[in-house]
Amino acid sequence: MSPSGILPTPAEVRDAAARIAGVVTHTPLIPSPALSEIAGGEVLLKLECRQVSGSFKIRGALNALLTFTDDERRYGVVASSAGNHGRGIAMAAELLGVAATVFVPSTAPAIKRDGIAAHGARVDATHPTYDSAETAARHFARTSGATFVGPCTGRTLLAGAGTVAKEVLDDLPSLRTMVVCVGGGGLAGGIGGYLRGMAPAVRIIGVQGVRTNAMSLALASGVPTDIPDLPTLADGLTGLVDAEMLAQGQAALDGIVTVEESEIGEAIAWAHHEHGLTVEGAGAVGIAAIRSRRLRPQAFPAVLTVSGANIDAAKWRGLVGLAGA
Repeated sequence: MSPSGILPTPAEVRDAAARIAGVVTHTPLIPSPALSEIAGGEVLLKLECRQVSGSFKIRGALNALLTFTDDERRYGVVASSAGNHGRGIAMAAELLGVAATVFVPSTAPAIKRDGIAAHGARVDATHPTYDSAETAARHFARTSGATFVGPCTGRTLLAGAGTVAKEVLDDLPSLRTMVVCVGGGGLAGGIGGYLRGMAPAVRIIGVQGVRTNAMSLALASGVPTDIPDLPTLADGLTGLVDAEMLAQGQAALDGIVTVEESEIGEAIAWAHHEHGLTVEGAGAVGIAAIRSRRLRPQAFPAVLTVSGANIDAAKWRGLVGLAGA
């Protein structure tokens, strides 16, 4: 186990990388001159928005399912998701011939619900919030025998997410700051596990929206935290932070900042106009943090995780100003 006891070790991350190779894409790491000028040092973007399934979530989902026992595969998998984790689970289950059921909130974007269903998973969107969908998914697991795979916790899931950090460090050994989109801390936990062991001098900074700030509040108070379910562009970062998620955040993060909804929308548009990228709100929070100057990295080079691309087309067109495109 890692020194923190909750994060995956570098060895676990390397094992995950070998396990998921051939399915998961080694995504590009590109410089961003405009963000570098704002930040006062070299800033690069890790484009998980170019990942298969449209987000980094396939990394942890596939690694988790590949470690299932024969009995677990036979009884199937159940997940709760704001959308991207569910799509990753559905894709992994389809590849491995495992039955999958995914509970999503009724507010989940259609692109995410449709993406889950397209891979053959059963989608339940009857619950109004992410947290109520998770409660239903856990109940389904208890009554059906299916294995519950949550979006933010579990060592195999975190180890898969940690392969993002392995790729970044392989491509950029001089890395000094890693900026991570944070909801329940799954990506941060995986990245933290790898970097704490391999490059402990690297600072890891989390970013989330003001309407998805459960981790920020939990880290400030030191106790698990729930927040109101509010409409947000960063729907992939919604939900409460329980004790396990809080422990991951405490072990992985050196700091955390929050950005406004308007800044997230502006970052989505900026990513398209500056870099030709389609980025969902959850993936744009790091860009928003640099552009708004809410985050000023202290060491460079700095890498921002651009975690996903799954945003409804009409909403995206409205934000980037491409009416009718």
